[in-house]
Amino acid sequence: MKLVSCNKLENNKVALEVTVTAEEFQPVLDVVYRKHAKEITIPGFRKGKAPRAYVEKQYGDYFIEEAVNDMYPQAYEEACGEANVTPVEAAQVEVKEASKDGFTFVATVTVKPEVEVKNYKGLKAPKAEAKIDEADVETTLAQLRDRAARLVTIEDRPAQMNDTVNINFEGFADGVAFEGGKGEGVDLVLGSGHFIPGFEEQIVGHSTGDSFDVTVTFPEEYHATDLAGKPAVFKTSINSIKEKQLPELDDDFVKDVSEFDTLDELKADIRARLMERAEAKCEEDYENGLVSAVLENTVIDLPQCMIDTRIDEMVQDFDYRLRSQGLDLNTYFQYTGETLPAMRKTFAEQAERHVRIRLALEKIAELEGLTATHEDADKEIAKIAEMYHMDEKEVRENMPLNALSQDIVVNKAIELIKANAVAEPVEAEEEKKPAKKTAAKKTAKKAEEAPAEGAEEAPKKKTTRKKKAEETADAE
Repeated sequence: MKLVSCNKLENNKVALEVTVTAEEFQPVLDVVYRKHAKEITIPGFRKGKAPRAYVEKQYGDYFIEEAVNDMYPQAYEEACGEANVTPVEAAQVEVKEASKDGFTFVATVTVKPEVEVKNYKGLKAPKAEAKIDEADVETTLAQLRDRAARLVTIEDRPAQMNDTVNINFEGFADGVAFEGGKGEGVDLVLGSGHFIPGFEEQIVGHSTGDSFDVTVTFPEEYHATDLAGKPAVFKTSINSIKEKQLPELDDDFVKDVSEFDTLDELKADIRARLMERAEAKCEEDYENGLVSAVLENTVIDLPQCMIDTRIDEMVQDFDYRLRSQGLDLNTYFQYTGETLPAMRKTFAEQAERHVRIRLALEKIAELEGLTATHEDADKEIAKIAEMYHMDEKEVRENMPLNALSQDIVVNKAIELIKANAVAEPVEAEEEKKPAKKTAAKKTAKKAEEAPAEGAEEAPKKKTTRKKKAEETADAE
């Protein structure tokens, strides 16, 4: 393979002209010929017995085309290495000439942009002192009670907010039933916001056995464009109404949900975990402040394709989280009225910031000569295995070593920035200001609150006691 030229174009693109010689090409062409020759029949010869010259005269162009396709990826990869460029999307390839004597192609590709980090040492960022409020402890206890609650069927009153109703429904637009608008035996928590705006409120006040119409208007950006902005009527009936029955907050409850025997012991453990979480949050906010300072000192001409790729990853991750709750994106869009384009737009700002941060940290790692050792990789694999309850061998098989090494190096860059930074104390009033949620975080929150399987009416069986308390205290 010979890299003939590497020409820089606009918008972080380069054009690589590459030639593959006959000496390199012939072995690949031979493999293609042998693969097909035995199945080819040439008039005057038995099947697979015709001389190669006769076969190539009739099928040579097909063999050359297949051999070019087989050899191009390796030649392209070697050319990128020689030109010292890192592609960030698939290349556009033009084969200029190809024969049994070799081939020449031009690959036009968007590459990883040049990054200039003007300053990353001596940066300043606010760092708050970790604090917790007793109200946080009470909130966690309330969450534990809520998780330990059982659903009890209600017969003597109509549905109200926070009840779980089991319903049948069928939607009609312009008097015609529409696809995806029918459900039977669906559990719905009133007030959860999982259905189209206005739907849940109209169930309030109805009783078990009632049949009634729910009139709503689909959001303008509803994923099904034929329904967007249209009024609809859902013929609805209630099969059952259930309300949560909370357990008493006493020592018996404590023994059921934790490894402790008394309420005071559980509260002490919750305080410790909340403090640990608060300290981690302060550290995270401090790191984010330093990273923001790095970005202010960084110049990157960022290709749009890198942002789009990150958005793709965020959407896939969102879908994965939904599937872990028994849902998927289409169901989520149906419940919320959101659309994929709207979701991608929501993620765009966060995706761009993520890519810029990553590139800046990778550049710092390069400038400082930071590397990932085998020991670093082993520690990270062990940590991932513990976090996801996997065998270390399984982690190694499923996680590319290159990606793991890059993550380690980026984390080292963050630690280097922190080691050379100045933490500024945060004033008390400033600490009290709640962090503003980004649109992306709000969308992610919707996934966390998406409906799961209906709870059983019978009392819940005891699970690992401590784990239930830990999960609640550690919840986001």
